[in-house]
Amino acid sequence: MALLQTKEIKKVVLAYSGGLDTSAIIPWLKENYNNCEIIAFCADVGQGDEELEGLHEKAIASGASECHIVDLKDEFVADYIYPTIATGAIYEGTYLLGTSMARPIIAKAQVEVARKTGADAVCHGCTGKGNDQIRFEGCFAALAPELTVIAPWREWDMVSREDLLDYLAERDIATTASATKIYSRDANAWHISHEGGELEDPWNEPSKGVWTLTVDPIDAPNEPEYVTLGVDKGRIVSVNEKQLSPYNALVALNDIAAAHGVGRIDITENRLVGMKSRGCYETPGGTVMVAALQAIEELVLDKTSRTWRNQVGQQMAHLVYDGRWFTPLCKSLIAASEALVEDMSGDVVLKLYKGQVQAVQKRSPNSLYSEDFATFGADDVYDQKHAEGFIRLYSLASRIKALKSQ
Repeated sequence: MALLQTKEIKKVVLAYSGGLDTSAIIPWLKENYNNCEIIAFCADVGQGDEELEGLHEKAIASGASECHIVDLKDEFVADYIYPTIATGAIYEGTYLLGTSMARPIIAKAQVEVARKTGADAVCHGCTGKGNDQIRFEGCFAALAPELTVIAPWREWDMVSREDLLDYLAERDIATTASATKIYSRDANAWHISHEGGELEDPWNEPSKGVWTLTVDPIDAPNEPEYVTLGVDKGRIVSVNEKQLSPYNALVALNDIAAAHGVGRIDITENRLVGMKSRGCYETPGGTVMVAALQAIEELVLDKTSRTWRNQVGQQMAHLVYDGRWFTPLCKSLIAASEALVEDMSGDVVLKLYKGQVQAVQKRSPNSLYSEDFATFGADDVYDQKHAEGFIRLYSLASRIKALKSQ
């Protein structure tokens, strides 16, 4: 049964995917919240037409009065992905934050639908074990604290996929889900994630059935492919010298990189709720983008600026992962990043081969690299004798300490 609410719920906007969980949530809400009106909301963040096909009809058949499918693809890449990767954010060394970056824009759009339709509550299908409940509800709190939040997985007594299938069958509600589904997946324009099945044991190598977006590196072409990216102030603006919007650049790179098996990772990460979880992620185009930005960063940022950018990136990675997008800290980190990427413009040629991506050529009009200074050959610009005084001053504290100890 539902938990007691402080007020009667009349209209709920549900974050709806058409999957098993949210299909069961619609009738459950009506049964447990006084036959309230259910408005299904789906965010198109680039998960693909296959997942969106027939979604409106499915929602209405499950008991929703309306279904709003909102196209967020361009905004997602331009206003959430690009600012995040411009900070250098990578969670725990490898995760490029695909699921995490999508949650704030989805939650924001859900709130907008709630206000547009006069709803007094929002609902999500996140489990009580995961990060997404925190991400969604943190955004709801920042954007619309007056709305009641309903989280069925923390309220109902169903505990398994079989329970949900039985629940729908008892109510004669059709679903394409089955008890044989092994993996839990989440897809958007940036990536697809895979959890569950054999992945729950970290001793098991992922089977071929896990991966859906990228070619197995073993089966990838035996010849490398080279791709040229144009970068302007920390943003990818062109692919192979063709100017593209952020979303279209990502789509193009996904196709190119996936064919070479680029972007697969298998990690055991620390969830915000305290437990560890194992996930496999495929981020083909994003992996190429990040490699290009790192290549330009190497050219244009001095030592202390790179150190600061690493700190900003690490802070941003935890902020995005932990669901704190709509906070003053997020604005501050993005502002710091914008100052750092002011000179991060140029061109990068990347080599894609058998699951690997490597920047093999890079140039920038703002490069701090000078062959005249760095050469091992003869030069007329650097007096090596000057290093002696620098070293003496640089090590002065150590020298004084040693003299005192003697």
